[in-house]
Amino acid sequence: MNRQIAKYIQENTTEIISKWKEQMKEDENERSFQMTPPEIMDKTSREFADLMASNLLESHQAYENRLYDFSEKVVRLGWSITFVTKAITHFSEIVFDGMEQEGIITQNNTRDYMKEFSNWITPIRDKTIDAYSKTWERTVSLQKIALQELSASLIPVFDKVSVMPLVGTIDTERARLIMENLLEGVVKHRAEVVLLDITGVPVVDTMVAHHIIQAADAVRLVGAKCMLVGIRPEIAQTIVTLGINLNDFTTSSTLQRGVEQALAWTNRKIVEVDE
Repeated sequence: MNRQIAKYIQENTTEIISKWKEQMKEDENERSFQMTPPEIMDKTSREFADLMASNLLESHQAYENRLYDFSEKVVRLGWSITFVTKAITHFSEIVFDGMEQEGIITQNNTRDYMKEFSNWITPIRDKTIDAYSKTWERTVSLQKIALQELSASLIPVFDKVSVMPLVGTIDTERARLIMENLLEGVVKHRAEVVLLDITGVPVVDTMVAHHIIQAADAVRLVGAKCMLVGIRPEIAQTIVTLGINLNDFTTSSTLQRGVEQALAWTNRKIVEVDE
C-alpha cells in the first residue's frame, strides 16, 4: 500500500499541490503564503510533496537528511510550526480523497488504507516537528550570538571618549553582557566619557531603562561619565509615559551632538579649518 500511495502522489503531484495550496490559503490566520513570493512558494510546495512521498519509499537515514534540510528552508521562509502541521494533515486528506475518487480506496479496503495513512502521517508529523524545533532553536541561538557580537562592544572614537552602540532587544542576558563589556572597555580604553547609543533599540520599556540605568551607574563607579544618545521622539514619549526617571542622565537626540558634548567635557571641541 505504501508504494500505491507514493505512486498516486508522483502521478498526480500538480493536481495535489494545486488543491493543497487552495486549502491552505483558506485559513485566514495563516500568512505564510502571503509572505512568500509565488515562485518560491511553488518550488517549496513541490519539495514538500516530494518529501511526503519519499517517506514512503526511502530509507530512514536518507529521509531524515532530507527532512532536516527542508526544515531549515521553511524556518528561513518563516513558516510557522502550525502551518507545517496543517500542511501535512491537509496533504494527506487530499491524497486520500483523490485515491477514493479514482477507486483505489474502496469500501472493502478503506479500513486498511486508513491504518496505512495513519502509519504514514503520524511519524512524519512527529519527525517534522522535531526537526523544525531543532532547526528553529539552532537558528535563534545563532541569531542571538550574532546580535551579541554586533551590539556589545565599546568603541573608542576620540581619546578618553568611547561609544557603545546598542542594537536590538535588550533582555537580562544581553544586559549582563553589555555591563561586562562596558566596564572592561572603560578600563581598557581609559575612557572618561561613555556614550550609550540606543538608536538601534526598537523598544525602550521599564526593564530596558532599568538595565541602562544600571549600566550608567556602573560606569560612574569606575570614574567615568555616561551619556544616553540616540533618543528618538517616539522613545522619548514612551519614557515620559512610563514615568521612567532619567534625571541623572545627560541625554542627546543624536550621536553627533553627544560627541560634541563629550568633547566639551574633556575640554575639547570640533572646529572648522579654513583651507
